[in-house]
Amino acid sequence: MYGHEGRYEAGRTEPQAPDTDIGVVSSGSFMGTFTHNPSWVGHNSGLCSTPGVETFLRMPGSVIVDLMPLELEEARTHVNGISPDRLLQRDEDGDTILHLYAARGLRCQSYAAAERFIQYGQLDAKEHNGKSPLLVAVAANQPEIVHDLLTLGADVNASDWKGQTALHVAGTYGLSNVLKVFQALQHQKNIYVEARNYDGLTPLHCAVISQNDAFKSKNHTPNAQQREQESLKCVQLLLQMGASCISQEIKSNKTVLHLAVQAGNIPLVKFFLEMSHANLPGLINMKAHGNTALHMAAALPPTCSTEYLIQLLLFYGGDPSSRNLENEQPAHLVPPGEYSEQIKMLLKRKRVMSSARNQSATSL
Repeated sequence: MYGHEGRYEAGRTEPQAPDTDIGVVSSGSFMGTFTHNPSWVGHNSGLCSTPGVETFLRMPGSVIVDLMPLELEEARTHVNGISPDRLLQRDEDGDTILHLYAARGLRCQSYAAAERFIQYGQLDAKEHNGKSPLLVAVAANQPEIVHDLLTLGADVNASDWKGQTALHVAGTYGLSNVLKVFQALQHQKNIYVEARNYDGLTPLHCAVISQNDAFKSKNHTPNAQQREQESLKCVQLLLQMGASCISQEIKSNKTVLHLAVQAGNIPLVKFFLEMSHANLPGLINMKAHGNTALHMAAALPPTCSTEYLIQLLLFYGGDPSSRNLENEQPAHLVPPGEYSEQIKMLLKRKRVMSSARNQSATSL
């Protein structure tokens, strides 16, 4: 179940803090009794060290530490004592013990259970929303468990009943530490960065929509600011992993630039425009059902911010003479308001200059 901020919560009653002491579950639970101290710290145990990930593990602020050998062996002893029927048993929501361990952030238990699930071909078993244990660990923002499940062979491109892959989920909820794990393992795993969910969105689309929501929030609390920063990190990480800026939504044909412009998200628009592009004017002038980014900017409420946004798009190659399906140019879409005339004049002046340049080029 998804609770606050979309994070996964094991159990389907009221959202509550996960219980990290397995010994307090009911006597009929298939999870059995096992006491776990969640305050583990990293030691160089050598366990679960994956070739190719060492550089990531040494990075400042690394989110992955090695498993503690004594806790892991204790967890293995406990899990190996569970019969196959009880091990693979599902609750009323289709969760297995591995789903629940992953949701609660119990890393050693998750690792031990995953080892046994591999034996029965159930490492990617799905609960009632179609989430594999890997997707549950992602949604619960458990990068260590995500790392472990991936190195044990979990399907990196598994999707839920909405077509959401792990990258979609991480992008939607601004889980940058989870994305760092996928980035670190990218050269080992065949990660499909351009996967589409059932709404036709790529993970980058989801991350941009999340970033737009955070940007538009009027709540300037530290939590809101952190959410905005984390969502921007997700956008950057997905681009570093090879996500394409020119991918268009299936339903509306919008690129991430269209989405950022439509939200009036000037910092994100600047970020996209200042990136290194093989064909920047081509990106700016791509059409979503006939409308370029400049059309969408012109249709925003006419404020000084809108005027600056339009100046930005024009500077980087936006075509003010482009027409949409209704044969309208951006200047035709400017709504009435304080800055309407200034914006119209800006667009018309640039349109004339653009037309003059085109005529000059044609005559040469």
